Amino acid sequence: MTTAKPSLPEALRRIRKARGLSQEAFSDVSSRTHLNSLERGLKSPTLSKLGELCEVMRVHPLTLLTLAYAEDNTHHADELLAQVRQELDGLSE
Repeated sequence: MTTAKPSLPEALRRIRKARGLSQEAFSDVSSRTHLNSLERGLKSPTLSKLGELCEVMRVHPLTLLTLAYAEDNTHHADELLAQVRQELDGLSE
């Protein structure tokens, strides 16, 4: 089990900026104030809201969550994804 401290706010901000999106670009799904609160870690999004935000950024929600847990480490991201695959396989038996 992974023990990394996730950073959803940082991952959200990184992807938004990598996609060249301003906070205003999310106006159809979230106010700029709300998005700012999410990026500062003052609020936590619901799964539904997370999906909407990821749709605007054109990434799968698992990409955002993987980045949040990977701590900027590609090797760690690979390990996390392998762990998820193994756990999913174990659930289908």
